[in-house]
Amino acid sequence: MQLRQKSMPRGELLELAKRLRAKLEGVLFVVNDHVDIALLSEADGVHLGPDDLSVASARRVAGDRLFIGASASTPERARQAVAEGADYLGCGPAFATPIKAEKKVVGPEGIAAIAMHVEVPVFAIGGIDASNVAQLTAAGLRRVCVIRAVGDARDPEKATRELRAMLSAR
Repeated sequence: MQLRQKSMPRGELLELAKRLRAKLEGVLFVVNDHVDIALLSEADGVHLGPDDLSVASARRVAGDRLFIGASASTPERARQAVAEGADYLGCGPAFATPIKAEKKVVGPEGIAAIAMHVEVPVFAIGGIDASNVAQLTAAGLRRVCVIRAVGDARDPEKATRELRAMLSAR
């Protein structure tokens, strides 16, 4: 579970992160963008985008206390993030998405190409839902991060189970 909140004041974000951490016992919990909030809320990890603290700086602050993810949309950026200490990568957007409308779509093949250049888990991000997961699995991808496909679903648990089954199908 990732806490991704771009507009909340930091004090409120910390309180929300602490409440989520308490409710998510046994579930991996990642805070987006903020190493300090991840550490203070006892999250398991932090995900960093291109405008956030560098992976190397985050690793110096967090040490081994957090796993660190980074966004990468090119093989070069992916290799750099891993060299700096990233434990996993979020790559995309896989498909057009209103959340990252300004970003150029790299597509399933672009993400698969990035995954071939690194030895850490790679998660496809951006515009992913049940209608296009098969395109990702056809490219050899088995990890995704979604927002709308679950958050906007009538039954989020069912949507999650369906996506997971689609990713596991061979």
